[in-house]
Amino acid sequence: MDTNPVIAYFDSIAAHYDNAAGDYSEEQLEDLDEAREQLGTLLTGHRILELGCGTGAWTEVLAEVADSVVAVDASAAMLDLARMHGEDLDNVEYRLADVLALPDDLVDPDNKFTAVFMAGLWAHLTREQQDALLLVLKKRLGKDVLLVLFDDNYVEGESATVARTDLLGNTHEFQVDADGQRHEVVKNYPTDSFLRKRLDKVAREIKVLRWEFYWVLTCRLK
Repeated sequence: MDTNPVIAYFDSIAAHYDNAAGDYSEEQLEDLDEAREQLGTLLTGHRILELGCGTGAWTEVLAEVADSVVAVDASAAMLDLARMHGEDLDNVEYRLADVLALPDDLVDPDNKFTAVFMAGLWAHLTREQQDALLLVLKKRLGKDVLLVLFDDNYVEGESATVARTDLLGNTHEFQVDADGQRHEVVKNYPTDSFLRKRLDKVAREIKVLRWEFYWVLTCRLK
């Protein structure tokens, strides 16, 4: 898993990741507060598979309202922090796994997940990877499972500069870790129409809501 540049980048910044919240503007924090409130209401009582849990900031939000949460991340360093932050969360299980190669036991229909949640993951997947993941979720988790995607908008002057767009339409940007090393990572900023087109093959009841800094998509797997 460590050959994936996105995973390598998050491994490299894990120790400093939580400090980044201190750089959020007041407007960003307001958007996040509203998103937490709305998503908390939406996911109350669910058995949630959280993909790309990072250091567990959203895991803690989910655990407050969910019946259970299985929090997954491919970065061992990030997952260690999530476990530390969530050591008192009795309804959370943490798993080290690449979302592009989910273990069979994790996506076994007998797990009976009722919702899948991704915050900040979708943007770091290429279009091909997005399609592959959606097909796995549809095939393995079953009909009517709630899918929630949460990610950030491109905001001029706030977001990192897009470095390039590849032949498949994926945008890439440069991010610098705590040691000053530069990493090129996939970071896509989809439009509403693109999201609807992407999800239409596997989902129904697709809804997209945007704030200034963030967007959320909700749907039901077909």
